[in-house]
Amino acid sequence: MRTRAARTVAALTIVATVLTACAKPHVDPRTRLWHGGQLTIGTGPTNGVFNQLGGGYADIVNRHMSGFEAVAVPTNGAKENLQRLVRGDVDIALTYSDVAGEAVAGTGEFAGTPIGVKALARMFTAYTHLLVRKDAGIDTLADLKGRRVGTGPAGSGTDIVATRILTAAGIDPGKQVVKQSMSLSQMTTAFQAGRLDAFFYTAGLPTVGLTAMMAQMPGAFRLLPTDAVFPALQKAYPGAYTVETITKEAYGLPDVKTVAVPALLVADADVPDDVAEQLTRLLFEHQDELAAVHAEGRNIRREFASQTDPVQLHPGARRYYGV
Repeated sequence: MRTRAARTVAALTIVATVLTACAKPHVDPRTRLWHGGQLTIGTGPTNGVFNQLGGGYADIVNRHMSGFEAVAVPTNGAKENLQRLVRGDVDIALTYSDVAGEAVAGTGEFAGTPIGVKALARMFTAYTHLLVRKDAGIDTLADLKGRRVGTGPAGSGTDIVATRILTAAGIDPGKQVVKQSMSLSQMTTAFQAGRLDAFFYTAGLPTVGLTAMMAQMPGAFRLLPTDAVFPALQKAYPGAYTVETITKEAYGLPDVKTVAVPALLVADADVPDDVAEQLTRLLFEHQDELAAVHAEGRNIRREFASQTDPVQLHPGARRYYGV
């Protein structure tokens, strides 16, 4: 009886151990000391999609990744996140493939200073919103000449896309528009007050900051299509952009075709492979939790997530995807 009881206790101990191990993804003990188990995630403006998803992802890490704690920090977005990665201020970040491509190649905004960054996943599609006041008489991109146009924070992902769209439309952003470098909240405030005629913002659907503004000024604005400049963008930046549709479901406005860019989750190249693999795995094993934070969380597709060109996959992420 003692032997049987001892075996029963041993069996229960094994089961408990297994269940405990299954509760959170296993990380090699040798990598648990990396950064003392502290992870910092660069997100975006507080009323934007990057910030919401980044905060949700940090919560998932804290709940499900043994030995690690994550904190999400608000930033100005895509470019700043990459700059913070270089400085070591963040370990993981959300960004856009166009600016990330320049960062790894050392071109454009990162001319002469390529950075070591690897991708964990292609996340979702970010849409270029171009909002114009209905009373401003702006019907085409060409009508933006001479107007007060918000282009997001200086050097942000929105600023880069807006500058490229204006240039592709034959407009000199530095001379032919009154360019206003502002945060999303500053742009929506200025737009409502009549101090901006139009503004750009690149993000997932829907963006809370835009939804709130639209509710306060119904019928006073519209989304302007930007797809007309896609051929010029494709020629200048092959493969960087696509044309997508902001559908009525997003904001209750008529469908509009616009320039779009993939959003990526990237990490410092020094993140250990075992850690990177688990960070990638969490996206899909707990995707329902991310989707509860923002609708774009549902749009992360495993079959496309490894398609992160022009940024190479982190070896740990590659191991997870089996590619």
